Amino acid sequence: MQVNAQETLSSDELFNQARTTAFEQKNYPAAIGLCRQALQKSPGYTDIKVFLGRLFFWNDQPDSSHKILDEALQADPKHEDAAVAAVDIAYFSDQYQQAVDYCNKGLLFHPQSTELLTKKTKCLIELKKYKEALLITDSLSLKGQPDKEIRSLVEKIKDYRSKNKLGVSYDYTHFNKQFDKPWHLVSLDYSRQTKLGSVIGRINYGNRFSESGVQFEVDAYPHISKHLYAYVNLGYSPDLPVFARFRSGLSLYANLRKGFEADAGFRFLRFSENTWIYTASVGKYYKNWWFNLRTYLTPDNVRVSQSYSLSGRYYLRGAEDYLSFSIGSGISPDDRSQAVLLNSNYKLLTRKASLGYRFSYKKLNLFSIGVSYANVEYLPKTKDDQLTASIGYQRRF
Repeated sequence: MQVNAQETLSSDELFNQARTTAFEQKNYPAAIGLCRQALQKSPGYTDIKVFLGRLFFWNDQPDSSHKILDEALQADPKHEDAAVAAVDIAYFSDQYQQAVDYCNKGLLFHPQSTELLTKKTKCLIELKKYKEALLITDSLSLKGQPDKEIRSLVEKIKDYRSKNKLGVSYDYTHFNKQFDKPWHLVSLDYSRQTKLGSVIGRINYGNRFSESGVQFEVDAYPHISKHLYAYVNLGYSPDLPVFARFRSGLSLYANLRKGFEADAGFRFLRFSENTWIYTASVGKYYKNWWFNLRTYLTPDNVRVSQSYSLSGRYYLRGAEDYLSFSIGSGISPDDRSQAVLLNSNYKLLTRKASLGYRFSYKKLNLFSIGVSYANVEYLPKTKDDQLTASIGYQRRF
């Protein structure tokens, strides 16, 4: 009875049933059967062929997928979705040169297709043809403000082409009355892009509390999967109280759908006593903006100290060119210019705000400048104004 009922359905109705069966029930064999019935009624219905090609791939039938998509492209070479589907199947089968060939065929009819150009860039990166990939991302950036995916690809290309970075930064902090002398922090870092992710070695020199000291750190950002990566930090200093004796951190980041990103983890600081801080955040890309809301929670025997911040970036051209801002409360253990203030018997009540600008020059040179203001209640009913100016430079090679 069900077969007879389906025989009376139109090809569009069968197509809709196939999509529902695939997406909601995850029953790919049944969806394939419905698509075949629809094609018997409308053999030239390219959209159904394209969907059938994707269904074959999801059902672990890559050869059938390639065959039906090639038929679709041969019958209708101008069909953009058919070209996109063929590229996807080749890309996820690790057949990157074949994927580029499909891109080129589609671009003959749709030379301005951002989707095809973006997918071609991904394939060229896998083929280590970074110069060709960068030419595409540059052209896409010239069309308008690049979206999150384009910015991410540009960053990946630059990291792969120039696997090394050498950077230096300087922070100057002025106190209105809490300390008689300003604080100075100079950092020198070297970053190396590896197959597992980037690894950064850093030496910090600080002059605080009328004393000088050094700190040694290592950061790593290992990739776990296409949607997961981690942040790992280890640090040591022989010079307490200029720096914490030991510091470490671990966070797990997840790239979610619709431009969202989330992470959770901890930070550890060892001064005269241990300080454990737990952190979590959620981020969102929206057009040329990136927003992030983060919290730091520090439990002790009496209560849980809380710190919050809202930060954002407005991308001007590429991944390295943006304006930034932040507002919040509390001291962040990730703020190297201020984290040492967590070594206090009095839980600091802080209101803060910052502005920054980061830009690239001739692609291999990165500059950053910033200024931040904080109002700190460092003793009961006693507040101080703090002003920090920052400048930094990185060179890729």
